[in-house]
Amino acid sequence: MRVSVSWLREYVDLPADLPTGDLEQALVDLGIEVESVVDLRESVTGQLVVGEVREIEELTGFKKPIRFCRVDVGDANGTGEPQEIVCGARNFAPGDRVVVILPGGVLPGGFAIGARKTYGHNSAGMICSAKELGLGDDHSGIIVLGPDVTAKPGDDARPVVGLDDVVLDLEITPDRGYALSLRGLARELSHAFDAPLRDPALVPAPGGTETPPYPVEVRDTVGCDRFTARLVRGIDPTAPTPSWMAQRLVTAGIRSISLPVDITNYVMLELGQPMHAFDADRIAGPLVVRRAEAGEKLTTLDGVNRVLTADDMVICDDTGPISLAAVMGGETSEVVASTRNVLFEAAHWDPAMVGRTARRHKLFSEAAKRWERGVDPAVALVALERAVRLLTEHGGGTPSAEILDIDHVRPRTPITLPADLPTRRVGVEYPPARVVALLEQVGCTVAQGADRLSEDPGAVGVASGAGTVLSVTPPTWRPDLTDPADLVEEVVRLDGYDKVPSVLPTAPPGRGLTPRQRRRRAVATSLAERGYVEVLAHPFVSPELADQLGLPADDPRRPAVRLANPLSEEEPLLRTTLLGPLLGILKRNLGRGHRDLALYEIGAVFHPRVGAGSPPAMGVDRRPTDEEFAAADAVVPEQPVHAAVVLSGDLDPAGWWGPGRPAGWADAIEAGRDVLAAAGIPDERVEVRAAEYAPWHPGRCAELRVDGSVVGHAGELHPVVVAALELPRRTCAMELNLDALPPTPVTPAPTVSGFPPALIDVALVVDDSVPAEQVRRALEAGAGELLEDVRLFDVYSGAQLGEGRRSLAYKLTFRAPDRTLTVEEAVAARDAAVAVAAERLGATLRGA
Repeated sequence: MRVSVSWLREYVDLPADLPTGDLEQALVDLGIEVESVVDLRESVTGQLVVGEVREIEELTGFKKPIRFCRVDVGDANGTGEPQEIVCGARNFAPGDRVVVILPGGVLPGGFAIGARKTYGHNSAGMICSAKELGLGDDHSGIIVLGPDVTAKPGDDARPVVGLDDVVLDLEITPDRGYALSLRGLARELSHAFDAPLRDPALVPAPGGTETPPYPVEVRDTVGCDRFTARLVRGIDPTAPTPSWMAQRLVTAGIRSISLPVDITNYVMLELGQPMHAFDADRIAGPLVVRRAEAGEKLTTLDGVNRVLTADDMVICDDTGPISLAAVMGGETSEVVASTRNVLFEAAHWDPAMVGRTARRHKLFSEAAKRWERGVDPAVALVALERAVRLLTEHGGGTPSAEILDIDHVRPRTPITLPADLPTRRVGVEYPPARVVALLEQVGCTVAQGADRLSEDPGAVGVASGAGTVLSVTPPTWRPDLTDPADLVEEVVRLDGYDKVPSVLPTAPPGRGLTPRQRRRRAVATSLAERGYVEVLAHPFVSPELADQLGLPADDPRRPAVRLANPLSEEEPLLRTTLLGPLLGILKRNLGRGHRDLALYEIGAVFHPRVGAGSPPAMGVDRRPTDEEFAAADAVVPEQPVHAAVVLSGDLDPAGWWGPGRPAGWADAIEAGRDVLAAAGIPDERVEVRAAEYAPWHPGRCAELRVDGSVVGHAGELHPVVVAALELPRRTCAMELNLDALPPTPVTPAPTVSGFPPALIDVALVVDDSVPAEQVRRALEAGAGELLEDVRLFDVYSGAQLGEGRRSLAYKLTFRAPDRTLTVEEAVAARDAAVAVAAERLGATLRGA
């Protein structure tokens, strides 16, 4: 939210010489994030003056419209003659007053202005837009001063356009919706500087009348618990928005549209109450506030034809929906250039409904931003009165004596607060009298309990506050205050976070990281060292992902947890496999020109507990009991941690040394072996077998087993899956369940022999159906203790071996710890290894 300090001063008496640094620090201390504090007085240097356009010559023959202007800048240019300026804007005419920066000036961003020849004419200076002056984002045209501006040509334009002010750019957290208004910010600053507050919502406003100004029916009093409206007839449709109002809107980042619409935006910024202005002559019949019917359509003010759902709230007339309630109005009833009768609406909508509607339609308007954070339901009539007065003052017209007020707002429920709770929770002494004073400063109504509160903070028994109970009713503008913990936070915030000491907890004894954490870090380090790049994917997936991955109907990865309030309606489910989001990141990088990719992620997947029911309701006023914890845990989805990799393109790059090597299914399997090794699983406990498991290619998929249990799969993805996800052919992947691995065994220190090894190669012919892993295990079993290492280095198949046969060549490394092996010993160990392979698998020596 952007707001000028001069506007804030209308509601709170800030110190006259307040440094911008002190103002920023005060806001930060109150828990309001400050994006920037811009002193506009320093943003533009040089001569920035008011100019009056005398002549305009349209230049032709160029790609875009260009105008050669002569602008009266008084004596600012030292000659008194009109300034010649080339400009491309079209929204001004001779006689209009504009803002001109003369040569030698510098605009925000260091943009220096000079005199030069362009489009065949001399141009000395620039006619400025709001964006060029750093006042907003509007660059559609230059600033045209209104008739209410009294400045003459040559006068300093800074006070005219608001460049003599300080602008705050604030990031308001979701729980502080009241701060999205001048009223709320002024209240906060009044706390910080102990300054008088002039609450604009406390002005008198007439209440509802028995006869409404326009017939309205509210059918859903949950979605809309208050609806107020008032009619203004006979306004001047040509009346311009006063320059001071337009200037404040531009500073806040809101484009000036028309007087009635600008007034609704101005009141929204001032009071925090979003409003809407209808053209009363374009409404057909009574208004009805209801839930939309599924499939109904509405064209909103942004020109988009939207299909509504049953969760959306709409305002309708006899023609159907004319407004997407609390989010954006419709085209059929908007205020237009000929509007003479305006119906102002100020209502109160359900925040949850508004938030879901805004996300569903991807329509995050300024109104929706405030509604989903909470708006004061008591300010509707005040906002209505403020808007009517502004419109009749600047646009004429006659306000109706009738005022509509349909009020179903429920009163706030008091919160019971032990007076010593802030002290017990925070560790700072807050006397009960101080607690009461701070809560009343927030706007709460505090009723005393049985014990009497003393005004003397040092009185006996007051500091602890033991036994004193307060009944606190939060103000209507603070819907975020619902629990005692919220009130404790307000006490601490207003008393000062800086008064809370920073005390670090004592570190528990032990090695620091848990075994699970050490395993996760070891796996991540291992993959990174092998050239994989870690990515962090959102855990949200679409319902179509299971079909795209080709998961069978009975696959346990198909059932997924659906989020109650997803960030996107297109991805409302939590992932049950890492591959979906990980392959999405792969596709995104491929689309940005990266061709050779090796990515990995370590994260949780989510499996719903069938028939778990709903979790118990737990408050924040006490610690949940063990039974409540157990009941909540029984509902929480199972969340095992998985590790996954995806590969595409060349694993070894090409260069002058030769062609690259494309990644294949064997590399994905090797990544699985690397993960298991990094997790501390000995190689002899790992087994790799051929398998069929979606989304992998049935002939190029392996399952990874530890102690006979399947812990993961690796290989090449199925061509149908690759096509569905628009990925390159031969894309490979691996996914492994880290939580399914047994604890890391204690590894004995290895015995290092100083004697030379004996290297023997052996080639065995076996059936195609015999896995190479089984041959390796048979060789290990037969070779005995002298075998140090066995490695597959060649696979061959050909007609001379016979159909359905292949040759597997292994390099055997033999070594003794206490002597140099003789040739006879090495050959005997080799023969023993071959004999076991022949006995178990029918293997024969190639060439024998």
